[in-house]
Formats: sequence, structure tokens, C-alpha cells
Amino acid sequence: MSALICGSMAYDNIMVFPGRFKEQILPDQIHILNVAFLVPEMRKEFGGCAGNIAYNLSMLGGSGYAMATVGDDFDNYRNWLFSKQLDSRYISQVAGSFTAQAYITTDLDDNQITAFHPGAMDHSHINAVPTDAGIKLGIISPDGRQGMIDHARQFAEAGIPFVFDPGQGLPMFDGDDLRTFIEQASWVAVNDYEGRMLQERTGWSVGEISQRVKALIVTRGAEGSLIYTNGQSTEIPAVKAAALLDPTGCGDAYRAGLLYGLLNDMSWDDTGRLAALLGAIKIAHRGTQNHEFTPSGLDDQFEASFGYRLGL
Repeated sequence: MSALICGSMAYDNIMVFPGRFKEQILPDQIHILNVAFLVPEMRKEFGGCAGNIAYNLSMLGGSGYAMATVGDDFDNYRNWLFSKQLDSRYISQVAGSFTAQAYITTDLDDNQITAFHPGAMDHSHINAVPTDAGIKLGIISPDGRQGMIDHARQFAEAGIPFVFDPGQGLPMFDGDDLRTFIEQASWVAVNDYEGRMLQERTGWSVGEISQRVKALIVTRGAEGSLIYTNGQSTEIPAVKAAALLDPTGCGDAYRAGLLYGLLNDMSWDDTGRLAALLGAIKIAHRGTQNHEFTPSGLDDQFEASFGYRLGL
């Protein structure tokens, strides 16, 4: 049984500003903001939520398919997927468009400023959730607006449980949209900022959201994560990373651990801890798909962090 990972495939242009944004922005001049950041370091990486989640899930030994729309410039990325034995059967190419492009600048405090060109991602609705492919569960991660709406409805109509992970796509939706997503979903995953926005737009509290799904997962960076389920909250500690090099893609790595736990009926304690470990491994590497691990090696790291093994 497999997971269907609906979301973006993108090229990430990652830049590091060797300073702090807050020192360059004058609060009383925001209405005429005109700033430029010198970024001596820049890399172009394979990314996008669907690609990142699928990459991590595959290394865990889980079965998952990315479903996305891409542009004429996707060949290098497709070759990368092939080299990593990642299945691309549900990735559709849209002629005359670019693959989504993210331009991400990170400062010394790990704050990020991102510009995003959706390109072919805006055509994500041309894909449809396959109902005869042995899909056990799905995830709706940031994608084209209509695609996210359609795929959530298709999952719900097919009786396939899914994670609603709006991410940076959350501002595209109003309260009615978000309430519908939550009612359709089995699980909701957000970071703490997105969680506050979700509450504001839906008018529902954390408790009210968690009552409508099997679990609400809220990641909090270095403070770990909280999993609300069955009227209770489980606190998952953060794992100390070997280095703090690049936060881009940490949330996607976490969600791969979440999917693996759901696919394998793991407890929420084990699932959350595995997800936290994946996030810590990712942040110690630059780019979103440059870290590597094996299930057995990951189990060793899990034991070192939590004192027991998962038997991966």
C-alpha cells in the first residue's frame, strides 16, 4: 500500500544573506520598503513539497508517489528522480511552462524571504487522484489552488484518508475553503504560524480543529511539535541537529516521517519522534534532497536520541 503525495515539484534557488533582515529594515519606512540583500552564496536545488516528501519517504523504505505538474525544463529533475529510483508516473508535463521556481533567501537567524513562481503548478488540477492504484492514504501539500481543492474532494469521494498540509499555500484560501478541507481530511499538519492563521481564518480553536480530525500536528521548530488527538496533546521533543545549515525542507522531511508512521500504524509518540529526527537530519545539510540515510542507520540515530529502537 502506498501514499499519494500531492504537491509541487520545484527548483529551489537558495541564497544565504550573511546578516540579519531585521537590521536592514526600518520599521517606520515599511510603507516605502526598498531593500537589497547581497547574497554571496547561491545554489540551485531540486525541491518542491511533493518531491521533498517523496525523497525522504523513499529512503525510509516507504512507498509513495509524487503527483505534480511540471514544465518544459523538468528533464534534469526527472533524471534525478530516476537515479534515486523514485517513481514519476503521476507527474504531468505542461507544455510552454516552467517548472515551479522558488527563490529563497535565509539570514543568520534562519528567517526566510521567499519569492515563488508557480509556473506549471497552476495546472495541478489536470491531474486526478487514482482510485485503483493501491493508494492507502494521501497528503495535500502546497500546490495550485484548484488542484488542492479538487484533490481533497477526490480523496474524500474515494474514501482515501489524507493529511491536509496547506503550508505556504494557506493564504490562498478563505475560512469556508479551510473549513471544508478540515472536514474532508483525516489529519491536519501545520507549523505554529500556519496554525494561528488557520485558527484565525476558520474561527475554530486548536481544540475545535482537532475534534474534527484524527489528529492535528503542529510543528514548532526548535521547540519540537505537538500532536493533538483524542482530546489530548502529545509533546514531541526536537532532536538536536549535528549542524544548523539550512532549514529549507525540514517540514517536508517531518511530513515524510508522519506518512511513514501512518502507513505502518505506528503510535503517535513513535511517529512524531521519527518525524522530528528526519527534520534534524535535513537541517544539517544544505538543500532539500542532499541528505542521505538508511533505515538501519536511522534506527541507530533514533536509539541515540530516544533510548530505544523502532525496528526500521
